[in-house]
Amino acid sequence: MTDRAVEDVWDYPRPPSIELSDERVVVELGGQVVADTTAAYRICETSHPPTYYLPRSAFAPGVLVPVDGTSFCEWKGAAAYLDLVTPARTVPRGAWTYPSPTARYADLLDHVALYPGQMDRCTLDGEEVQAQEGDFYGGWITSRVRGPFKGAPGTWGW
Repeated sequence: MTDRAVEDVWDYPRPPSIELSDERVVVELGGQVVADTTAAYRICETSHPPTYYLPRSAFAPGVLVPVDGTSFCEWKGAAAYLDLVTPARTVPRGAWTYPSPTARYADLLDHVALYPGQMDRCTLDGEEVQAQEGDFYGGWITSRVRGPFKGAPGTWGW
């Protein structure tokens, strides 16, 4: 891992910030690397570990399969969902994207976020990521961030 300052997630803004990251993001699923990039966006929101949005071009061909269903983020707009598919493993609705993000988050166009806890392994600059608790958020916990983090049972009202 590169030498980066530790961030307290309670210092992150609301609405969330968006920043280009040069960290190396590697995602493994079904015994293969399905995504690898040094050009992801970090979304940082108060009380949450960062969520990483990888360019679609970082994913292996055929891994991302659009599925029905949407949700809405008050900041980024309407999200669409994707299955992640490899010959050995499929993760239903394991990723999401914003086909028409709001102006503030326009850079997320053609980028995909995923739930690190549903993958075999995710790393940032070689450090294995721990998934944010809960099934709603897609935060990536590393030694770079400290909490407490929203998402675990009993934290919805924070």
